[in-house]
Amino acid sequence: MKNFISTLLLFLTPILAIAQDTADYRVKPGIEVLRDNGFAQLKGKRVGLITNPTGVDNSLKATIDILNEADGVELVALFAPEHGVRGDITAGASVGNTVDPSTGVKVYSLYGTTKKPTADMLRDIDALVYDIQDNGCRSYTFISTMAMAMDQCARFGKEFVVLDRPNPLGGNKIEGLCTDPDDISFVGYLPIPYIYGLTPGELAGMIVGEKMLKSEKPLNLTVIPMQGWDREMLFEDTAMPWVLPSPHLPTPQTAIFYPATGIAGELDYLSIGVGYTLPFRTFAASWIDADKLVSKLESMRIPGVEFRPIHYKPYYGFEKGKNLQGVELYITDFDDAPLTLIQFYAMEALAELYPSHKALAMAPARRLDMFDKVTGSKKVRPVFFRNYKTADLIPLWDRDIESFKKKKTKYHLY
Repeated sequence: MKNFISTLLLFLTPILAIAQDTADYRVKPGIEVLRDNGFAQLKGKRVGLITNPTGVDNSLKATIDILNEADGVELVALFAPEHGVRGDITAGASVGNTVDPSTGVKVYSLYGTTKKPTADMLRDIDALVYDIQDNGCRSYTFISTMAMAMDQCARFGKEFVVLDRPNPLGGNKIEGLCTDPDDISFVGYLPIPYIYGLTPGELAGMIVGEKMLKSEKPLNLTVIPMQGWDREMLFEDTAMPWVLPSPHLPTPQTAIFYPATGIAGELDYLSIGVGYTLPFRTFAASWIDADKLVSKLESMRIPGVEFRPIHYKPYYGFEKGKNLQGVELYITDFDDAPLTLIQFYAMEALAELYPSHKALAMAPARRLDMFDKVTGSKKVRPVFFRNYKTADLIPLWDRDIESFKKKKTKYHLY
């Protein structure tokens, strides 16, 4: 027995050491930093909270419950973004006012008849807190909710507090043009690139510093930074638990594929894996030959990505129940991969292989406006679809990257 225990300890020691190292280097989100300092920034205040299921500490305790139980903090209202406070509302569906059954706190909808907190909602609040895990892309609506709430807090003299969280795409990758002033929408509310390389707290600082607020009144902004995060980290590097921020982002890896396929998905002329078990990881349709598409994409030598042929039958959504063929994406080098351009290369390849199935000919007319909103400019569609050449798009798509990179460094917290 003694020899067995000695052998077992010899085996377990490296594993325990790795586990200890992981615990030591785990990134602390803003809610944990706030709790560690005794909730100093919220003491004696009536607090509202914008959150969803991603608002948790590293032990998966909800920020709702942490603030509700905190001494000296009075949680008086919750605010629900897209998908709802508990994440039970499907994408695009209206969220209603309700009461949180766990705490008994009133829940106000920010994704229904209004997308910003009203004067009545904010009347009994001293500070409005924001704690949501983002996916690092401009079209993901949570940062639009944050920006609109910041504007209302400035207008009505309320403090705004961001409990910071990682950008799952890191803090350095920048892709896409900044939203044109005439193309501002809820999926492109801020004049930032599609992939913008800032944490929610850093983005909030930029919104204030670059005068992106509509209110002319100043905003009292407080950011509770993370501990242990650096700009090279993808979400997997943080050792934090991933809670899906929306139904089709089940893993942190999915957040990497979202910007590579989601824009093309708006055209609704092929499957990007939503409706199957690989959301945002495929380009497939009933009219595609998988092997031919793989061969064509490989010949384009797109850096940092590989493709494999795939055959599947969607459970719901686009071409439900049909036998589809196409490609599954594998990001092999995150830094080199032009994530947002991958889908344009795919549409280019498909246009060459299947001239009768070009995107604009196949896409429902109702989807074109959303495509423009998600890309951030009405200029993208005519530039790319004129000849279906990604090379034609790149000068426009990259036009703002260098200037934004210089601007954003002023707001780095890490």
